[in-house]
Amino acid sequence: MAVRAPGLEPVARAALLVGAGLLYVIGLSRSGFGNSFYAAAAQAGAHSWSAMFFGSSDAGNSITVDKPPAALWIMSLSIRLFGLSSWSVLLPQALMGVATVALLAATVRRVLGPWPGLLAGLLFALTPVVTALFRYDNPDALLTLLLVAAAWATTRAVEDGRLRWMLLAGGLLGFAFLTKSLQAFLVLPALAGVVLVAAPGSLRRRIGHLLAGGAAMVVAGGWWFVVVSLIPSADRPWVGGSQSDSPLELALGYNGLGRLTGQHSPSGRVLVKGGSIWRVLGSAGDQVAWLLPAALLALVAALWLLRGIPRTDPVRAAVLLWAGWTVVTTLVFSVMQGIWHAYYTVETAPGLAALVAIGATLLWRQNTRQARMVLTAGSLMTTAWAVSLVARRLPLVNGLVVVLVLTGLGAVLLLHLAASSTGERPGLRRAAGALLVAAAVLGPVAWSVASAARSHTGSSVSAGPVGGSLYPPATRPPASPASPEALSLLRQNTGGWTWTAAAVGHVAGDLQLAVDAPVMPVGGFAGHDPSPTLAAFKADVAADRVHWFVAGPKASGGPAAAIDAWVRATAPAVHAGSTTLYDLSALGSDLQPPTAAGP
Repeated sequence: MAVRAPGLEPVARAALLVGAGLLYVIGLSRSGFGNSFYAAAAQAGAHSWSAMFFGSSDAGNSITVDKPPAALWIMSLSIRLFGLSSWSVLLPQALMGVATVALLAATVRRVLGPWPGLLAGLLFALTPVVTALFRYDNPDALLTLLLVAAAWATTRAVEDGRLRWMLLAGGLLGFAFLTKSLQAFLVLPALAGVVLVAAPGSLRRRIGHLLAGGAAMVVAGGWWFVVVSLIPSADRPWVGGSQSDSPLELALGYNGLGRLTGQHSPSGRVLVKGGSIWRVLGSAGDQVAWLLPAALLALVAALWLLRGIPRTDPVRAAVLLWAGWTVVTTLVFSVMQGIWHAYYTVETAPGLAALVAIGATLLWRQNTRQARMVLTAGSLMTTAWAVSLVARRLPLVNGLVVVLVLTGLGAVLLLHLAASSTGERPGLRRAAGALLVAAAVLGPVAWSVASAARSHTGSSVSAGPVGGSLYPPATRPPASPASPEALSLLRQNTGGWTWTAAAVGHVAGDLQLAVDAPVMPVGGFAGHDPSPTLAAFKADVAADRVHWFVAGPKASGGPAAAIDAWVRATAPAVHAGSTTLYDLSALGSDLQPPTAAGP
């Protein structure tokens, strides 16, 4: 249903989106290429349409990255349009962040009006892990955008019962699966459940729409896997992260059930960490959980206030949607035993923000003594929890803690002062509401600004301050993957080779970005994928496809170790500054099979 906006709401909405954009883009280039593993694959896709389609680590199509390629497609197109730079790699994620804020605000707006929508957008935009991820080139940025878009489409389906919205939601979920595999489906129970419970029409009709949406999801998310599976292995890159060269094994195993039950990491370690239901409050607490206590209180209050209303009530449907979203993602991220990074919880952030905005709005509109007491309890809980989170990284007594406590106490005092004053005092009540919001976001704002003020590189990212201070330490330039002399050699005569070099593991991506030419990552991300085999690598050398081998720490096992040992024992070494290269071009003729003698 359309909601008519007050005169100030468009201005506030524009301010929210501009502010989010500035938070996500100012100083963006200080992170360089961010996650160079994905940046190198995007660079490869900008040079080769085939590499772009497969999500290959290199334009020579030796091996793919360990995720489906949808996020890489967007970065590759950006590099094709604007050339390779920090901005062309990272800016798409920042723009996705602004779009996600706008979509979340629009979704909540449809059921409660403009100001609750803006509140949801604000709370989400300022969540620290959100700020960090939308300034970084991991697939989670596109994943979050697509999932919130699916929630918007599901809200429309619950609102008017039209099939097209379910088809759109299914398509968006399918594309999210093409972005980060089974993680996309953590919100599926919430989206499907709310349609089944609250959409208009008969139960048979609702089930039919869910099945149609599921079909759209399968088509949108499965076509790429079918195409890749049908292409002979010899005509495509090895599927990185897979032990059997299977895209479905990658999606359902390494990137799926293995994350829940424990598995081998890319570095070969067995990860069964024993998740805890307190993990999101623990190691991920200051990343995403600033509003988690308030969200739980908001959920209880909303369900109480909405008891006994019709099945199709849109507000209750919204509560069920975002509550299911929050509960499932929080529990899964807490107890999963496989590879774990705290930044995964960015998927929980939309649910928390929407749930708090909806619950707080319902209580605010009640304007009863009981409602004010619940708001007071929620605000004080949030302030106390924020102080505890700040104390994990900063000294307990500091300026931020003082401001947090004063703002939190001032907000609840002003709320009750406005209620106890003689006559209507709408201005005082609005001031109390603004102060309540300020008290809720002060901690996340500090952590988000601290995140934006420092660089984020490597294979993982975390939000908030480092080194016991909100002010980030001086940014050090990232270490070069090789000496200047070695990089100079690698840049010479690159056009005559499929790969200007090969190297074990993800350092190949750093080299590829540095020399702007394909570098083969032997063994994939950490050198433990069974590709290429020693025989295949020898064949590439014999065919003069690989010029150099860049030496690093000796590989610990598998085909990569065999290749590394063979190169060191066979190829002539070239010492270029502090880096040792092995000249594979000298081996090409020696490895060619002998020509048969003439008659």
